[in-house]
Amino acid sequence: MSRSDPNAQKGAIAWMVNHSVTANLIMLAFMVGGFVVFLNVKQEVFPEFSLDTVSISVSYPGASPEEVEQSIVLPVEEAVEGLDGVKEVTSTANEGSGSVRVELAEGEDIQQLANEIKNEIDRITTFPDEAEEPNVSIASRRREVVDLALHGNFDEWTLRAVAETVRDSLLSNPGITQVELEGARDYEVTITVPRETLRLYGLTLNDISEIVGASSLDLAGGGVKTATGEILARVKERRDYAREFANIPIISGDDGVRVLLGDIATITDGFEETQDLYAHFDGEPTVLMEVYRVGDQTPIGVSDAVLEVVEELRQTLPDGLSLEIMNDRSEVFRQRAELLIKNLLMGLVLVLIVLGIFLEARLAFWVTLGIPISFLGAFLFFPHYDATINMISMFAFIITLGIVVDDAIVVGENIYSHHQMGKSFFQASIDGAREVAVPVVFSVLTNIVAFMPLFYIPGFMGKIFQVIPVVVIAVFSVSLIESLFILPAHLSHQKDIHPKGIRGKLHRAQQRFGVAFMRFVNERYGPWLYNKVLPWRYVVVVIGLSFMALIFSYVDSGRIQTIFMPRVEADYAFAQVSLPFGAPVEETEKIRQQVLSAAQRVVDKNGGDQLSKGIYTVVGRGGSHIVQFRVYLTDANVRPISTMKFTQLWRQEVGQLYGVDTSSFASDRGGPGSGDSINIELSHRNIDTLEMAAERLAEELREYPETKDVNDGFQPGKEQFNITLRPEAQSLGLTSRDVARQIRASFYGAEAIRQLRGRHEIKIMVRLPEEQRTSEADIDSLILMTPSGGEVPLIDAVDIERGRAFTSISRRDGKRVLNVTGDTADQAAAGPISQDL
Repeated sequence: MSRSDPNAQKGAIAWMVNHSVTANLIMLAFMVGGFVVFLNVKQEVFPEFSLDTVSISVSYPGASPEEVEQSIVLPVEEAVEGLDGVKEVTSTANEGSGSVRVELAEGEDIQQLANEIKNEIDRITTFPDEAEEPNVSIASRRREVVDLALHGNFDEWTLRAVAETVRDSLLSNPGITQVELEGARDYEVTITVPRETLRLYGLTLNDISEIVGASSLDLAGGGVKTATGEILARVKERRDYAREFANIPIISGDDGVRVLLGDIATITDGFEETQDLYAHFDGEPTVLMEVYRVGDQTPIGVSDAVLEVVEELRQTLPDGLSLEIMNDRSEVFRQRAELLIKNLLMGLVLVLIVLGIFLEARLAFWVTLGIPISFLGAFLFFPHYDATINMISMFAFIITLGIVVDDAIVVGENIYSHHQMGKSFFQASIDGAREVAVPVVFSVLTNIVAFMPLFYIPGFMGKIFQVIPVVVIAVFSVSLIESLFILPAHLSHQKDIHPKGIRGKLHRAQQRFGVAFMRFVNERYGPWLYNKVLPWRYVVVVIGLSFMALIFSYVDSGRIQTIFMPRVEADYAFAQVSLPFGAPVEETEKIRQQVLSAAQRVVDKNGGDQLSKGIYTVVGRGGSHIVQFRVYLTDANVRPISTMKFTQLWRQEVGQLYGVDTSSFASDRGGPGSGDSINIELSHRNIDTLEMAAERLAEELREYPETKDVNDGFQPGKEQFNITLRPEAQSLGLTSRDVARQIRASFYGAEAIRQLRGRHEIKIMVRLPEEQRTSEADIDSLILMTPSGGEVPLIDAVDIERGRAFTSISRRDGKRVLNVTGDTADQAAAGPISQDL
């Protein structure tokens, strides 16, 4: 059949073969267009996405969880529960703050709902005066790239000052946009006035707080339009540092005598004293700096910029101060990219060699070219789906790598077979592609359909995995177009060649191998199948089914572990120990030393510096009763033992911890497979019933040998004095609010003003000296000021009943909940445990 034969010109494949320029343009569009898109696609370690939740947080300093629940959480829940589009409302009341998370129903507009929630929150008028402004935001996940530790035996002021300098240097680099400090307390100006001085002048801490707040401001007074121009008026009494507050007049007599704040108070620049927070790295005080990727920045670009700045800073740091890179998440991204490129090159070479041996070098080249065409062409779909280059999308490319050239191999081999029958390359390309078009299309569609369900996974996991079907479907679709239209057009213009020299020898050797291989298939393998296998086909089927039964029984016996999500080891081992809520920080420090010493012993016994890059500890994140540990390990290819093995040895070395509520050790922080293996939520309106049920369930879980780190979710809170006003105090003009404000000012402090100093928000707090607010006797000896200027002891004005506050209160859809959590032993599977429960 020739080019002039009308049957050769029918169909899309024949049209494309006859118009090879179109095929080349499509190929260039895929390759050049895909490459341009690739250069502009955002790169990130893990996909960045919103969580379909709106967060409302309100700070209420000094308040107990129960007070936060009543004054903050319940009004917010009442305001948002009735809104259209709300699927679920969860909330937590902690000491000093409350948070509410609103989850959207499927398909709702999160921006619109966030605006509606903001409007509803703004209408609430029952928040306490001491509560801060509510913060309404759409929840999102930020991505850290590098953690830096600035450490040395220096005081907190010096470390913080140098850390600010380091942060400024990092931010001055155009490749770095966001750097945050962790493990450092906020700045604060503290004004302390003894009780005796207050009584001498008839003042309260709230009185001084109001005077300070009214005397420290920078306020525009408008403008005066004069004949010579407008003149602005401005009151400039702003004060930022402790020394500037000393000249504020507190009392001014008729005789002109003034009592200044500096005469009656000690004023200091320092850090928040209501928060016990400090961190160490390798035994030295440290400030941790977290560098984030923002916008179109790439993880590798941010990491390289940080390395550049760090090398420069190390030359200028004071002696005794060190700056270490503790965790570089771009290494994971870099390793995944290198793995993808390595596999891609291996695939190209293997396809080229194998097809070159069995078919022809020219055919092998055009078939192999289908891999880069398909991969680059897939990037054209990325902007439409807001897809990015990340760990998940690169994993999807690796999945497709072993499948993507299957259809091109089938089409190319069939074209080659038709040419071997004596047809021209032109006609063989049309007939060969047509013959296998239907099975090739259905095989690709089958692969696409297999990945389609990943589009419909709901919730958090769905947002992580939705890029996989985008990549797979895009690659397979481009591969199908390339194999059925572009490949035949290229092969149709081939000519029979008779090369000379080395090429000729290689060509003739390949042809001889091909002829010999086909002779083996036709004369040996084919007859063996026909004469030996097919007559015993039922026996062959039974043998196959028997092997399948053996495999399934082996899996079901438990010899092969089954888990929901594989756990990927982190580059650091993590531990957290919680003491009873309200435990003094000195007790937490003892536990810190015990666990830290155990970690150091394990490091020393297993390679020392070859195993660990340093140990980071932080006390006070979440409360002074909590201490966290991170043992940063060397590269996985270098370290003598795995992160999991180190964590096991660390747990054994720590032994029994006395006086703690919970302790947990983990080697897999942050990935999809991390977290508690068991998490059971209980809910009941009666908190006592809820606590008993959680305790009973935790006891049952501990009976399973496969479980560890079981936590009933309940911790007894701090001791609490429940204070009620006596009638005698009311007859003196005192109100519950007066008493509450004076008690709060005495022990928590009275906030005079909050303002920015540079980039930092600082509080100016008025308090009693520390030695007058550290014991129960200080409560009994507190003197209240009455509205008429008189005095009355607190114990004469109120009734005090001992109680205990909650550590935190969790709620879901209006009901209190407790989460019983646990983990499984490293060699156990979570499946059987959950089934028995």
